[in-house]
Amino acid sequence: MRTFDDLRKAHLDGPTILTIGNFDGVHRGHQALLQQMQHLAAQMAAARGMPVNTAFLTFDPHPVRVLRPDLPHFLLTTPMERLEAAAALGLTHGVVQPFNLEIAQLAARDFTTLLKAHLGLATLVVGPDFALGRNRSGDIAALRALGAELGFTVEVIAPIAVGTEPVRSSRIRELLRAGEVEAAAARLGRPYRVSGVVEHGDQRGRQVGIPTANVRTPPDKLLPADGVYATRTLIAGFDHVRAFYSATNVGVRPTVDGLHRRVESHLLDFPPPGQVDDLYGRALAVDFLFRLRGEKRFATITELVAQIHTDIAQARAMFADAPDAASVR
Repeated sequence: MRTFDDLRKAHLDGPTILTIGNFDGVHRGHQALLQQMQHLAAQMAAARGMPVNTAFLTFDPHPVRVLRPDLPHFLLTTPMERLEAAAALGLTHGVVQPFNLEIAQLAARDFTTLLKAHLGLATLVVGPDFALGRNRSGDIAALRALGAELGFTVEVIAPIAVGTEPVRSSRIRELLRAGEVEAAAARLGRPYRVSGVVEHGDQRGRQVGIPTANVRTPPDKLLPADGVYATRTLIAGFDHVRAFYSATNVGVRPTVDGLHRRVESHLLDFPPPGQVDDLYGRALAVDFLFRLRGEKRFATITELVAQIHTDIAQARAMFADAPDAASVR
């Protein structure tokens, strides 16, 4: 995928099939839309006898951060994670558009004119509640009228549902805040992932024989509810990405009077025989598979350690008949 950090830096001749949105989570509904773009591109390429671009435009920061700075907002996916997901689905171009008050005040006509000039817009693919431009004036009807004038069409893709409930990023956030990682995964189409760099902690786990990788996560990344989870942890920085099942704690560690929320992952059967266990500074990703329990305060460190051993044993039992961690998708 070829990427741009501003729409005005792109100069595509087109034709381009484009989608626009926050796409936070790149969930199953988003995936269906992106796959439909690929289908439309193949049809257009065959009809025109020429290659067709597929482009994905997202925003950074999230518009809520600019338009409602008083409202805390946490992300399911960073802009880079969104681009990676779109690239994995075969899209050819990605734009991370800086969002600011200038962009927010653009009229729908002005924004679509930029899309036509810089991306060679031929077809805009969106969901039924999509709108762009100042005060969301560019709704579906307005965009179709602009398309007739400027030379592009609008395709509307129906939402995807789990049961009777449409898949929405806001609902996935609610589920994660409740610790319901399995229900969130059903809507994401994959386990929820938290990534970061391993940093030095206070070494308490190592001191009691249960070492953990302390993951420094982006400050605006949504973390699941405090508690202990059965997880899969992936480690970069070796000759290839390595994967291990794990037990991961999210929370402030009330038994030891912790002050800040942390993600600490204990990797099962790590390090493998003959390999080093130094993970500091390595990029690490944690996939949340099942919730084992909520966070609680214990009367003593001894009780806490006993519970951690119970958590690890429970995670091992859950993974006993599972495929190798490296093969899980």
